[in-house]
Amino acid sequence: MLYHCVTEYVATGEPVGSRTLAKRSGLDLSPASIRNVLSDLEELGYLRQPHTSAGRVPTSRAFRLFIDALMQARAPTTEEEAAIRETFSSFEPGQNVMRETGKLLSELTGTAAVVVAPRPETQVLRQVRFLRTGPDEVLAVLVMTSGTVHNRFLHATVTEAELLGIHNLLDDVVEGRTLGDLRELFAKRLQSDRVQHDELRRTAFELGGAAVQEAVGSESNLVIEGQELLFGKPEFDDAGNARRLVTALDAREKLVRLLDLTMQVKGGHVVVGDEAGDLGGGHLAIVGAPYTAHGQATGTIGVIGPTRMDYPRVLPLVAATANAMSEFIERSEAGKKEPGEQ
Repeated sequence: MLYHCVTEYVATGEPVGSRTLAKRSGLDLSPASIRNVLSDLEELGYLRQPHTSAGRVPTSRAFRLFIDALMQARAPTTEEEAAIRETFSSFEPGQNVMRETGKLLSELTGTAAVVVAPRPETQVLRQVRFLRTGPDEVLAVLVMTSGTVHNRFLHATVTEAELLGIHNLLDDVVEGRTLGDLRELFAKRLQSDRVQHDELRRTAFELGGAAVQEAVGSESNLVIEGQELLFGKPEFDDAGNARRLVTALDAREKLVRLLDLTMQVKGGHVVVGDEAGDLGGGHLAIVGAPYTAHGQATGTIGVIGPTRMDYPRVLPLVAATANAMSEFIERSEAGKKEPGEQ
């Protein structure tokens, strides 16, 4: 009975009554018997009745039970699999992979998509460049294999000729290493006598270390795509719920923390309704799945939508997109020659 209540509510968005269930559920029960079961489910905390004359709607507890034990996941269609495959095969160096992935997942699911960038220390560096922006200042540009770019202003007095030498030195070191590895490597190199007695090498590793340290210390980068689709949902028609939705989307640190819950759950995880605390006033659900780099969960892909979400379809789509991201990162890093220490 609870299964039919949830699926009917997801399909219509309307409170579910006993007559509707009697007609559509296929259960050989009278409306009176159904009403008794619905009443029992309400007492157990799985359903609530918005108005005394209305039908009932599932609670967060009902959605949790549905997700964990009742639903039957539906694999992505051939067309959806093709869209995911074609999108990730078309990415080019320097393209904003996070934003394009968010757009893809938003289009597939019909709701807002969220992508959390790899944790800074796990990101793999493709290239670092320094641009003079003043007599005593340079702009450090770090391009990651994922396509993301970190820009940081650093204090430094260097000439263009010195920058050319610095770039040549660092090119032999940085490519294919994570920011965390480079932070340790630069610190180690700066302790060596050879570097301390070579001004250009010392400057190169000092600048490289400063740029990496700034990037590692940065906050998680969160991209949200398709926000406008949420405002078209009936749950957010009234001003109060719309305001709570805007507040939830602005609470980026909270969103990242909730998405972090998916990092240890292979295949995806759902935070639904009240489980998200005060975020969205209990009307939101977050479906997320981790993607990996070097065999470790490093970032998250997911969607935000109303609790009335088609979980059997959305969960597999989120998981498939996360898997495609993992494979893309692996392909991007494959074949790179391990740089030798100079």
